[in-house]
Amino acid sequence: MTRALSSEAGIVSREEDVSTKAAAAALLDVAGLTLRIGGTGRTVVADVSFQVFPGEIVGIVGESGSGKTLAARAVMGFIPPAVRLEGGTIRFEGQDVMAMSAKDLRAMRGAKVGMVFQEPMTSLNPSMLIGRQLDEGLALHRKLDASQRRALILDMLRSVGLRDPEGALSAYPHQFSGGMRQRIMLASVMLLKPALLLADEPTTALDAVVQRDVMELMVELTKANDTAVLLISHDLGMVARYCSRIVVMCQGEVVEQGKAEDILARPRHAYTRKLLSAMPHRLPARFLPEARTPIVAVRDLVVDYPGRQGFFRKGEAKRALHGISLEVQPGEVVAVVGGSGSGKTTLGQSIAGLVKPTGGEIRFNGNPITKSATAWWDYRLNCQMVFQDPYSSLDPRMTIGQLVAEPLRLVTDMSPGDSKARVAEVLAEVGLGDGFAARYPHELSGGQRQRVAIARAVVRRPSFVIADEPVSALDVTVRAQVLELFDDLQKKHGFSCLFISHDLGVVEQIADRVVVMNEGRIVEEGPRDDIFDNPQHAYTKTLLSAVPGLESTEGGGVRLFWRKDKA
Repeated sequence: MTRALSSEAGIVSREEDVSTKAAAAALLDVAGLTLRIGGTGRTVVADVSFQVFPGEIVGIVGESGSGKTLAARAVMGFIPPAVRLEGGTIRFEGQDVMAMSAKDLRAMRGAKVGMVFQEPMTSLNPSMLIGRQLDEGLALHRKLDASQRRALILDMLRSVGLRDPEGALSAYPHQFSGGMRQRIMLASVMLLKPALLLADEPTTALDAVVQRDVMELMVELTKANDTAVLLISHDLGMVARYCSRIVVMCQGEVVEQGKAEDILARPRHAYTRKLLSAMPHRLPARFLPEARTPIVAVRDLVVDYPGRQGFFRKGEAKRALHGISLEVQPGEVVAVVGGSGSGKTTLGQSIAGLVKPTGGEIRFNGNPITKSATAWWDYRLNCQMVFQDPYSSLDPRMTIGQLVAEPLRLVTDMSPGDSKARVAEVLAEVGLGDGFAARYPHELSGGQRQRVAIARAVVRRPSFVIADEPVSALDVTVRAQVLELFDDLQKKHGFSCLFISHDLGVVEQIADRVVVMNEGRIVEEGPRDDIFDNPQHAYTKTLLSAVPGLESTEGGGVRLFWRKDKA
């Protein structure tokens, strides 16, 4: 990587040592790895080869289903029972992993090769105290007494930024935020000082600032222990920021690999160019005519969540929104951004009527929605919501056709035939043609399910749509497709949109105006270009410093820059 990308605080370039390491023995050498599913014989990893040298950070990128996670898990011998090794070798420190006994594999896992998974809540035991979980690995792999192990654990928890390490030992995973859980997971792995760390989408579910903090912490810890890292991700921007080399996988094959700056600036394979073109980019600002009356107006909105109740005490209420006021004009896309816990989702759910406000007012077309039952009913029919996880918001017992048709039941003047025709029309608009109406949600991919969620939201032709993190769980190319679809539908049908997201790259592409929230308050708002090019509030600057900007280069590549470097 160039010095501009790697010399900022917390990020240390290791590329200067790669040439000398090339002459040394590889820490990890994967050669010709081929994996097939036993029942069907389908090849899921085909002739994959790459190397990782001591102290190096290598990234594997690709879409969902490209085989990157399966190839990485094979390094630890974590191949599922249904998958069999058809060919190739995996050598770690010169030893053949596939030929290791169960005892040798147990000795290698954790002590020499550690793994950080995508979702820490599923990899941390919810029924065990944090202290006990961190102690397990040390007790198994290190000859230390209980007091020595405790001292090491407390020291590591301080290193990963926990304010109260003593208290954390007697806490459970659910008592921490997603970012803190990932820090604890990283602490548990790095306690054993492994020679190789496998990081499988370690920050996908985190907001931009927490993602940057966790990644820089991981780089700092691994550098201190000279630990090599194999980073698996679909986020090319993050991989380019932290990795010296990149391996690009598509449909189980390695299509390109090389130095990070070469892959980004001069991609040779069409698939790599496709990944790069799918990264969010700013579109020209739209001109929207001024309207006398906003489609939705929020005045001094307050939301309090009740505290935990006890037999003899009443918990203190927690204020999630502190007097929020904003407007959405007809046809406008207003993005609400902020870190986890900033109140942006609570704001969206309150406007949608899913959370009852403690105070304040919501107006639709100039009329308070609580003024009468008729006003409330009109608003509810014209306000639809797209949720973050379509799988949990779609009834698994209903077909796609039934799910999309459900909002049309309240259209009294629509016949069954007209309803069926409208469903077919909307499914075609979102790219789901003949045959999809009879399927069930579990038969669709994540991107297809989100298309169904969008179809269900727009089938009544609403005037206002709330989209809550609608693309955060999707890989880069599917995300680009869904964003393009959403933009096309918004322009075609003219609905206004409140777009809630922690991904500022997505916001830069789709928003007309941006509202920045922090700790339940709006700290800055304005036109998209003003917020991104000339932020005024310190929190906005912090958010923007965590995401890359893109500049196109000749040959179909891109150059990443960090906004604070340009300031």
